[in-house]
Amino acid sequence: MNMHTNKSGIYAGSSAGSSAVQAVAASSTTSATRRMSAAVVAILTTLAFLAATVFAVLALAFTPASALAVEGDDPSGTGGSAAAPIAGPVPNIIVTNFTYGGDSVAAGSKFDLAFTFQNKGQVAVTNMVVTVDSGESFAIAGGTNTFYVDALWAGYSLTQTVPMQALSSAKSGAQPIGLSFKYEYLDSGARSSTQSDVKISVPISQPDRFEVSNPVLPDQAVSGQETTITMEYVNKGKGDIANVEATMEGDGFDATMKNQYVGNVASGATGSIGYAFTPAAAGELNATMKVTYEDSDGQSKTKEFPVKLTVEDAPVMDDTAVDGMAVEPAGPAVPVWAWIVGAVVLMVLIVVIVVLVRRRRKKKMKSAIDDEWDDWAEGSAKGDAAAADGAGTQSAADAAAQSPATTAAAVPASAALTSSSRDTADTAPTAVLQPFVSDGTSASAAQLGTAQSGTAQSGTAQLGNAQPGTAPSKADQ
Repeated sequence: MNMHTNKSGIYAGSSAGSSAVQAVAASSTTSATRRMSAAVVAILTTLAFLAATVFAVLALAFTPASALAVEGDDPSGTGGSAAAPIAGPVPNIIVTNFTYGGDSVAAGSKFDLAFTFQNKGQVAVTNMVVTVDSGESFAIAGGTNTFYVDALWAGYSLTQTVPMQALSSAKSGAQPIGLSFKYEYLDSGARSSTQSDVKISVPISQPDRFEVSNPVLPDQAVSGQETTITMEYVNKGKGDIANVEATMEGDGFDATMKNQYVGNVASGATGSIGYAFTPAAAGELNATMKVTYEDSDGQSKTKEFPVKLTVEDAPVMDDTAVDGMAVEPAGPAVPVWAWIVGAVVLMVLIVVIVVLVRRRRKKKMKSAIDDEWDDWAEGSAKGDAAAADGAGTQSAADAAAQSPATTAAAVPASAALTSSSRDTADTAPTAVLQPFVSDGTSASAAQLGTAQSGTAQSGTAQLGNAQPGTAPSKADQ
C-alpha cells in the first residue's frame, strides 16, 4: 500500500474508508429488514390459520349438522353406505286472531269473518291453499271459500276476510267454522307438503219471540178467598227459553207461593201460568205481574203486566154457621117403612103392567087367528055349496026320469039346502053334507043332509059324516 503524506492523499484515503463503512452499515440494515418482514409474514400466516380454524368451528356450530352413517351400519337395511340426513324443522300455521263484527251474529244476518294466520315455524312455506268450511250453521255470502297464498316467510302473518251469513235455522250458541291450510316447504333440500286444520267458533243468537198474553182476571174476587190470575204463553222462536218464573208484586194480598216456577219452554211450546193469591181486604187491588226468563243467548229478560182488580167483601154468615163453617139445614128424614111400601107398590105395578100386556098380545093373536079361520071357512062353505048344487041337480034329473012326483019333492029340498048353505055361510063356519047315494031311487032332503051350525060338540059329532076334503070347524081345531 502506498502511503501518501500530502493532504490530498489523506483526504482520499478517508473518503474510501467512509464509503466502506457505509456499505457495511447498509448491508446490515437490509438483512434486519428482511428478517423482520419474514417474522411478520409468519405471524400473519399463523393468525390467518387461527382465524380460519375459529370460523370453521363457528360454522359447524350454527349450521344444521348432517350425520353420516358409519360404513357397514345401514339403518335402512339396503346395505348401502350413503348418508342419511336428519329431517329439518316443520313450519306451523296457526290462527292468531279473528273477528265477526260484534258479540254475536243474529240468525239470518250477514257478516264479515276476518281471520289472521301466522307462520310460527323456522322455514318459509309456499303454494299455500286456504279453505273455509262454513259448517251446518253458516254459508258463504258470495265469492269462494278457497284462497291462494304464494309464500309466507317464517314469523310472518296474513289476514283474510270472508263474507258469510248465519242461517236462519241455526241453533243458538257458539257454532263451529273450520279453516284448513295446505302448503309446501323445503326440508333438507327436499320439497315436502303438509296440512294444518284450525277450528274457530262464532256465537249465533236467535231473536227473542217469547210471547205472554195479558193476565186474565177472575170474574169475582172476594176478600179472604183465594183467587187465580192466568196468563197464556207461547215460544215462537227457534231457540229454547229457560227458567220461566212468574211473580206478582204489590200490597193488599197474600200468596202461598210467592214465585210460580214454570221451567224451560221449548221452541214452539205453549202453556199457561196460574198465579194464586188471596186478597186481604175489600177495595181496589193494584199489583204488577212479572214474568222473568232467559232467552236462547242466556240473557235474562222480564215482562211486566199491570193488574187492577176490585175486591168485594166476604158474605155475612147466618145462624147456622158453626165454627166458621156454614151448615145447611137438613130436611125431614124418610122412614124405612115408607121405602119398603114404595118398593112393594112399584113391584105390583110392574106385575100388573106385564099381565095386561100379555093379555093384550093374546087377544090380538086370537083375533088374528079368528079372522084367518073366517076367511078360510067362508071359502070352504062356498065350495061345498057349489058341490051341493051340482049333486042336487044330478039327483033331480035322475028322479025326473023315474018319478015326476019324487023329483018335484026333491028339487025344493035341494034348493032349500043350497039356500040354507048360502044363508048360513056367514054364521056357521062348517057345512056338513051327507054323501049322495045313487041306488036307483030318488034322493030326499033327509038323505042329502043340511048345513049344521052350533057349538063345538055338534060339529064334532058331524065330523065323522063329512065328506073327504070338507074343512073342520074352529071348534074341532
